[in-house]
Amino acid sequence: MTCPSCGQHNIKTFYTVEKAPVHSVLVLKSYEQAVAFPRRNIELGFCTDCGFIFNTVFDPSVLTYSEECEETQGYSNTFNAFHQELAADLVKRHDLHGKNIIEIGCGKGEFLNLLCDLGNNHGVGFDPAYVPGRLENMNSNASFVQDYYSEKYSDYKADFICCKMTLEHIPNVFEFVSLVRRSIGDALDTTVMFQVPNARRILQDLAFWDIYYEHCSYFSAGSLARLFTRAGFEVLRLQNVYDNQYLIIEARPVQENVAMAPFEAIESVDELASDADFFEEKLLSFIKEWKKKIKALHENNKKIVIWGGGSKGVAFLITLQLLDEIGRVIDINPHKDGTFMAGSGHLVVTPEKLLDYKPDTVIIMNPLYEEEIRSKLLSLGLHPTLLPLVAQ
Repeated sequence: MTCPSCGQHNIKTFYTVEKAPVHSVLVLKSYEQAVAFPRRNIELGFCTDCGFIFNTVFDPSVLTYSEECEETQGYSNTFNAFHQELAADLVKRHDLHGKNIIEIGCGKGEFLNLLCDLGNNHGVGFDPAYVPGRLENMNSNASFVQDYYSEKYSDYKADFICCKMTLEHIPNVFEFVSLVRRSIGDALDTTVMFQVPNARRILQDLAFWDIYYEHCSYFSAGSLARLFTRAGFEVLRLQNVYDNQYLIIEARPVQENVAMAPFEAIESVDELASDADFFEEKLLSFIKEWKKKIKALHENNKKIVIWGGGSKGVAFLITLQLLDEIGRVIDINPHKDGTFMAGSGHLVVTPEKLLDYKPDTVIIMNPLYEEEIRSKLLSLGLHPTLLPLVAQ
């Protein structure tokens, strides 16, 4: 095996998921379609040279990103507050006023729209899952290309390039970041910003629900910084954000290789290897604890739902092999209402439909949304026990 980040061959496989659904956020309109959904294995490998983690058996040919993807988190007030703060900070620090911006993997366009609104910028977003007309109050300075960003779009130039929650979907990460560097050329004042899930948090928190097929690439701060440095960038900033769930890297292109700055967030490869060993050693007992907890609730005739009809929910249900134990999956995205979870076939409904079901226990897929969820349940007159997914 060859590491897609550094090109070396010292790979240790440490975690396997059998028969994971190949998509977690596609709109599936029938139970039959959901339970028959294509599956593939996940085998995570750790590069002992650079610390990059990747699915060693990933097959990109089985994935299709289209308008049928419902990946947006834009219906959450908690997430929107984070997006607003991040956009405002970028506009201020990088003086994004009247500038040209590219967003790679723009989703439904919410973040690019914010950048255009806040700085009177002109933006172009690339994403095959973009849905024209979906977002209300779209800035007229924002335009979209319903396609993957690739070499054929390298003539698009910008003062600022951002890419949020997309690099983890790309198998050949060095090739992709090098493509972005080539597209910039000699415009050395161009700034890039990438946001990815934080692999160290996944390993340290035993967060198996954050490992799914679409995510073929997993980054720590160190492996992310080493990748960008190797691809011809100077790292300007490296942050853990959103309760340590995401990493954000900001960088600028350089003509010649420069030494990687000693950011506090950067761990050594040995430290990351220790995290991977911890994950491998402790995960099975942690999974058994969750299965035991849910089984006990079910045997006591408790109505259980999970809150979060996206990738975390799919991974949680599939890994724990939950079926009758879970009565519903709740999601605030109205476009998911009445759809079904890939693999398990659980029905997804909006919170209002809990009035007919009245759950006793709500398992929260992301603890950051606990207060938002509690508030919504109280507004509906419901008082179930809340169980957020945490390591302990």
